[in-house]
Amino acid sequence: MLINSQTPTLAVDSSKFLPPTDAKLRVSQFMKQLQDEISTALANLDGEANFHEDSWERPEGGGGRSRVLRDGAIFEQAGVNFSEVWGSHLPPSILTQRPEAAGHGFYATGTSLVLHPRNPYAPTVHLNYRYFEAGPVWWFGGGADLTPYYPFAEDAQHFHKTLKQACDQHHPEYYPVFKRWCDEYFYLKHRNETRGVGGLFLDYQDGQGALYHGPNPNGEAAIYSNQVGTLPQRTWEELFALVQSCGAAFLPAYLPIVERRHQMEYGDRERNFQLYRRGRYVEFNLVYDRGTIFGLQTNGRTESILMSLPPLVRWEYGYQPEANTPEAELYETFLKPQDWINWAPNHTAD
Repeated sequence: MLINSQTPTLAVDSSKFLPPTDAKLRVSQFMKQLQDEISTALANLDGEANFHEDSWERPEGGGGRSRVLRDGAIFEQAGVNFSEVWGSHLPPSILTQRPEAAGHGFYATGTSLVLHPRNPYAPTVHLNYRYFEAGPVWWFGGGADLTPYYPFAEDAQHFHKTLKQACDQHHPEYYPVFKRWCDEYFYLKHRNETRGVGGLFLDYQDGQGALYHGPNPNGEAAIYSNQVGTLPQRTWEELFALVQSCGAAFLPAYLPIVERRHQMEYGDRERNFQLYRRGRYVEFNLVYDRGTIFGLQTNGRTESILMSLPPLVRWEYGYQPEANTPEAELYETFLKPQDWINWAPNHTAD
């Protein structure tokens, strides 16, 4: 029996915190709808290329539909994927965090996307929202983050404000914790830099305990989450509503940015820097990204898993940006965690 943290002397009905009987169907339908809405909006914005869809099946159970747009007027490559898979056991990458799920069959569904615009002034963006069940264990996870190649503070601020508004509909402490968690997660330890300007990241949200369920007890996300303390028990319906709001916030968070940037003039310098910085995206996704690891460990469709990688990329030995340039500003300010909601920039690349 579960105990409400605010009224510890009163027992509450634990059944209200279990998933409804149609949970899998409802989340799956939402994830498909999210894929449809986003891919339609992106194709309309691009105006030149359309998404090609591949439906696939997983031998162990489940499948998905992968949509990729290539060589468009705006997007050099854009992938928007839906998957719904099940099997006899979860992979080690999940069980290390949720050992109580061991020995149970699992179900997982989600929508993920990575968009690589052609113009270096338009940022790459990533989104993933997902849902898991494994026996008595269930949780929601996901988030969205922005990876600019050139520093525009108003873009970072707009992205964060839009995601914060989505979170604030449900709890005022969601954004402060999930923003810090995003800064922590999308961090390249071997480079000592963040992947971009962050956004939201949440995982293992089952309505119980503190908001932060990450691996770093001494990080900013854990410290802030501990200050907030244990929230009252939140139901499956409440967490599903949060994920729905965050998913719906993606297009208003990102489209105004790419609309503002995709026609800016650029040259070889900007293009080469974009391709160099894309290398960081590859490094993160192949070394750290848990979605990539989960997909490969569960025998997912490799082409769909690796659609997040950019079509063109370059590496350069010992690169250092010139002082007092937009490239230097990216390193000095934008690749370090910032309070984008309240931060007033002294300079942007405009």
